[in-house]
Order: sequence, then structure tokens, then C-alpha cells
Amino acid sequence: MPAPQRTRPVHTLTVTRTEWITPHMVRVWAGGPGLAAVADNGFTDNYVKLLFFPDGRPEGPLDAAELRASGNLVTRTYTIRHRTPDELAIDFVHHGDTGLAGPWAAAVRPGEEFSFMGPGGAYRPDDSADWHLFAGDAAALPAIGAAIESLPAHAVGVAFLEVDDSAEEQKFVTEAAVDIRWVAPGTLVDAVREYPLPAGRGHAFVHGETGAVKQLRSVLADVDQLSISGYWRRGMAEPEFQAAKRTDPV
Repeated sequence: MPAPQRTRPVHTLTVTRTEWITPHMVRVWAGGPGLAAVADNGFTDNYVKLLFFPDGRPEGPLDAAELRASGNLVTRTYTIRHRTPDELAIDFVHHGDTGLAGPWAAAVRPGEEFSFMGPGGAYRPDDSADWHLFAGDAAALPAIGAAIESLPAHAVGVAFLEVDDSAEEQKFVTEAAVDIRWVAPGTLVDAVREYPLPAGRGHAFVHGETGAVKQLRSVLADVDQLSISGYWRRGMAEPEFQAAKRTDPV
């Protein structure tokens, strides 16, 4: 007999506060007993899968496998931007009523609960690298920001960050010598391509729109270590994108 499918535990957090980081980026802080499930796994792209229920949240304990089979479960993956002993913070891109998680984050209020699975993660800047390169769009800013802020003071690097306009630029708190370069929409690939890679062993983190990420894979083919993945694909809704990613991963 086939082994039964393992169900990932579902945890719950309570929203404590929200704040607008930029006109289109809202940060949701949350805490509560479920925070114990979000142990530090050592990754700066530490993420959780948020659970949404199209037919309403069911009563009682939540079983993700059963909910998925019934059609009453939609998940979205988000990076944990900050973690303190009492809270964690998740940043959401918000463009009006478009999407699922962004509108939820803009409307949620302190005291409301949400459920999640995780955490997961796969990347942390290599302290032994001679230099670091980060490239991504707004969807990648939480993971890139967390990575930059984790760098030791002796680290050096460059970050190419694509945002809609100057109002979407953010501040990162770091002692490392990271050259932050904000670039206009559609110019990320060219900006990285035109950058002369330093000598020595590099470590690059490239995440964002799949089309751009695929181009950057070839641009950065000679970098010693490369963490690369598409977070979304232009012209595709999230369910379509996830299905396409399973058959055509970046």
C-alpha cells in the first residue's frame, strides 16, 4: 500500500499591528502561541504558506490535505521579513483589489487571526563569499532585505532592485558595504548585465518575475554560487503560475 500523504501542521497567529512601508507595500505583524512553530531555520528567505479559505474558515482543527481535496483551501507563500521573540513581520505587495493576499493584508486589523504552514527556506548569504549580488523586483524585496540586513560588517555587495518609482524605495539597516541600485520597471536584466562582476568568489540571489529571472540565469552563469527562482510570471494568475512552475521550473 502507498504510504499515507504527510499532512503539514497548521498553525495560527494573531495580527498585532500593520504599517505601510511604501505606498504599495504593507507590513503585517503577528504573534501568539503559533509563533513557537516559526523557529529560526538559519535561512534569510525563511517563508511560510498562508492559508485562505474561499468557502470560509471551517470550525475546529484544520487539515490542509482535506481542505485542499474539498477545494476550500488556497495557499500563498511569503517571506518572513522580521522575527522578534514576540512577533514576526510579513510584507505584502498591494495593488488595489488585485490578487488575494495583498487586499487581505491591507484590510486586516489587530486581533484577527490567520493560519499558516511552515516555515521553509533554502538560502542564506555565504559569509565566506568575496562578494554578494542581489537582484529582484518588489516581490523579492522582503527576502533580499532580510539577506542584506544579515550580512556581517566586512561583507561587500551590490543589489539591483526593480520598483515602480522612487516612492517604493526602502531603507535597509546594515553595516555591510552594499551598493543599493534602484532600477525602473523593465530594466533589471540590463542593469545586471551591464555590471562588471568583481573578481573572487561571488554569491548571487536572484528572484522575481520568471521571464527576467530566466534571462539573469544566463547573465550570471559564471557566478560561483547562485540562488535563483521565479516568484511570479507576467500574464499569469497564481494558480496558473504554480502549475507552470511544476513543469518548467526556473
